[in-house]
Order: sequence, then C-alpha cells, then structure tokens
Amino acid sequence: MDRNNDIREFLISRRAKISPEQAGIPSYGELRRVPGLRREEVAQLAGVSTDYYTRLERGSIRGVSDSVLEAVAAALNLDEAERAHLMDLARAANMPSRRALQRPPQQRVRPGVLRLLDGMTGVVAMVQNGRSDVLAANLLGRALYAPVFSSAAPSGPDTPVRLPNQARYLFLNPGAGDFYPDWRAIAATTVAMLRSESGRNPHDRALNELVGELTTRSGLFAALWAGHDVRIHTTGTKRFHHPVAGDLSLQYETLDLPGDEGQTLFTFTAEPGSASANALAFLASWASTPPETTTAGETAGGSTVPDVRTQSAAGNTHPGKDRTTP
Repeated sequence: MDRNNDIREFLISRRAKISPEQAGIPSYGELRRVPGLRREEVAQLAGVSTDYYTRLERGSIRGVSDSVLEAVAAALNLDEAERAHLMDLARAANMPSRRALQRPPQQRVRPGVLRLLDGMTGVVAMVQNGRSDVLAANLLGRALYAPVFSSAAPSGPDTPVRLPNQARYLFLNPGAGDFYPDWRAIAATTVAMLRSESGRNPHDRALNELVGELTTRSGLFAALWAGHDVRIHTTGTKRFHHPVAGDLSLQYETLDLPGDEGQTLFTFTAEPGSASANALAFLASWASTPPETTTAGETAGGSTVPDVRTQSAAGNTHPGKDRTTP
C-alpha cells in the first residue's frame, strides 16, 4: 500500500465531510467548487500556513509534531477513531521506508483464554485478531457462526487450511446476505475496522494480502475501502438469520486482551426472556447434541463442534446479494 497516498486520501476525505457551518466559518451563501472546507480554511483553523497544510495533505507528514496533528484533527472535527488513525498514519510515515512487509507468526490463543471461552456456556464467545480472523470460539460461538467456519473449510485435498475470516465471508460468500439481515451496515463497519487496523499495522503482510484479494474480487469492498472511513468497534446489537435457530438479535461486547496484543474477545448475549434468548438456548442444545464431533484444528483452537451439523447449517443458506458491485 502507498502510505503517502493513504494520508492524502484520508485528509481529503475528512476535509470534504465537514461543512463551513460545522467548522464555524461563515459562507455568506457563496457557491463553493469543492465539498467541505478549502485547504486554506483548514490551515487557518489549525494555526498553520496554507503551504504547510498542503504539504501534509500531499502525504509529507514525516517529522510532523503531535501538537500539529492534534490541531489538524481538531480543525477537521475528527472523532476518536479518526484521530487515532491519523496518528497511526503519522507513525507509519516515520518508519524506515524500505522496511519489508512481514508475515506475522500464527497467532495462538493462550490455554487460559481457551478455558475461559469453554467456561462461558450460555454466551457466544470468540477471539479475533485485527484482520477479522477468528482465532478461537466456544461451542456456542461455533454453532452461531457455523456458516463462517464452514466457508473456511478446505474444499479439496490440495486446498490449504486457513482461519475463518469474517471479512472474506462477508464479501465473497453468497450466503452472507441471508446470514446477516443488516449485511451492508456490517460490511461497512468491517471495512472501517480493517482500515483502522491497516493504520496501526501497515507492515502486516497478511492484512495487505487480504485487502488486495477483497479489493480485486469485490467491487463493493473496493468502494468502501476507497472511502477511508475508520471505526472503533466496542458494543452494540447485531442481527442474525441462522439456518437452524432462525432470527436472533444479540448484544455484543468487545474486550481487548491486554496480555495478547492484537487479540479481542467478542461476546454475544440475548435479552433475558426474549425470543432471541429462546433461539440461543435452542442453538446451545442443538450444538451440544453428541452425534459426530470433530476436534477443532490448532489454528482456531477452542472446543469441539458437530461437523455434520456445521456443514448442514452452511448448506441451508440461500443465495445472497451480489458481492461484486457497489
């Protein structure tokens, strides 16, 4: 990825989103040729010269002080996620320019975290990294996300095993539009999270390969990626249409694991007494029925999951929305 271009496009996109009125600049009804603020207006609000801000917007951010970046962030009215992303881009610009992209070692979930997941029997729980790879999940997590896990299963003897990846499933699997009723909103959030991760870890080779794959194969992903939106994912509600349990509306919480950099614990719960709570209880009963079970691979860790039922759950999805065009 071209980091100077990332800085340029991010600042231009943020400048285009803030109106003179939002910035406290009177427009006097004049017709403006560009959306949002002009460069000279951002420079004035940030307390720097127009030439200096223009150089920043062209990607020349190396050596710029945090105080100047904070002033630019305030001038552009950046939120917490956008401000953090700007700082991450600046840190990346100050790294050695010839530093090679590194493929990070396979992330392993500690045994203590795996035991914690398996102990959360009434809660959907999983651990993900910043690339949206699912590193581990408890039994209920594997049951809820059966279509995602199935999509990562090898399709033949020569197909390499890889971790279930939420972004790859969202944009490349035709059943994703049925599994997620709010598919487009979730897709936008996922891309924004990947964009944030790209700013934090610009030399993550696996992340760059994932972005390259999705940009090439999905027109919608490419369009959302070009928007340079970023987001911090903490809490909220997510809706599912599960092929076995039906419709569920679950509240999620996220917790970064401080002892495992880059790993985040996701949990999903249902409102007590709700239809979703009944559906989740049914899903837990379905998942724990003993038929054939297969132990999870080392790459994903966690508990066992009924293999036959995972395949069945994935196979019952209906064709989803077109993933190749915005």
